[in-house]
Amino acid sequence: MKAAVYREYGPPEVVRVRDVPTPVAGADEVLVRVRAATVNRTDCAARAAHPFFMRLVTGLRRPRRTVLGCEFAGDIVAVGAAVGAGVGAGVGAGVGAGVGAGVGAGGTAWQPGERVFGYVEGRFGAHAEYLTLPAAGSLATIPPGVTYAEAAPATEGAHYALTMLRRARLRPGQDVLVYGATGAIGSAAVQLARAIGATVTAVAGTAHLELVAGLGANRVVDRTTTDFTRDRQTYDVVIDAVGKSSFGACRRLLRPRGMYLSSELGAYAANPLLALVTPLLGGRRVGFGVPAHDQAMIGWFRGLLASGEFRPLVDRTYPLADIAQAYRYVETGEKIGNVVIAV
Repeated sequence: MKAAVYREYGPPEVVRVRDVPTPVAGADEVLVRVRAATVNRTDCAARAAHPFFMRLVTGLRRPRRTVLGCEFAGDIVAVGAAVGAGVGAGVGAGVGAGVGAGVGAGGTAWQPGERVFGYVEGRFGAHAEYLTLPAAGSLATIPPGVTYAEAAPATEGAHYALTMLRRARLRPGQDVLVYGATGAIGSAAVQLARAIGATVTAVAGTAHLELVAGLGANRVVDRTTTDFTRDRQTYDVVIDAVGKSSFGACRRLLRPRGMYLSSELGAYAANPLLALVTPLLGGRRVGFGVPAHDQAMIGWFRGLLASGEFRPLVDRTYPLADIAQAYRYVETGEKIGNVVIAV
């Protein structure tokens, strides 16, 4: 099979499309023919081993796993001998306080021919024609009417966004501001917060105000003409989805027990420390969630895709052969939503 392989850390050019053996599903695994994947910030960080501590996960001297790609959509072509009833996509309840119940697809065993999407961070392998993953992993069926290219980018940015919404315990009727609303995380945060029932203010550039409004934002602030940190409104939750602000700059936006969350560690990795200290002071707080994913979470995303409440933004699509070009584009910081790889 064809796969995008990297054997050393470095720039996008270290990734090359090669012929490699097709994986075989283990007893408790499924084999997926990948139709679409993405290049995202997780892939970029793993490929470049930046920040350096990524090597603790990916390998100190060289990558342990040579095929990246953490989100995908495709077709199940084989299942392992131990994949039995009750492993299917009828999952999703219990995603988190105030975040709602997931909607699955029936709770049957996985079967060859099913269209599926999912997330394999850490395991990776989606930048290839075939991928194996545990049958009980972060996997769900693609709802009718949703394409592979729409389903593939429905997990990476969305699971980071959902992590922050869960950490903030966002509830219906609360007010949330999302800074960086055109990125994969920000655009997902706007839609997921609306699905929860929150009132959303989104911050974006002039060229994308209409786009962000179309995601469901109740109010849009033009960051190129307005300093959003001087907004007269206050919020229960402020999400920096691009990691370019700080708690200090956004503190005045928060209500007395409001919470600030960022997609980045912050200057001098201050955000995790502030997340420990600020709750002890009894006022405005910093939150810092540890991302996790499972079949329940993917099942919830499936329900939102099925209802039309969530549609990942897609900026560009590249063929697998041009994956190095896709990496270069993602790393410009100019992408809107997601970059899809057609496999």
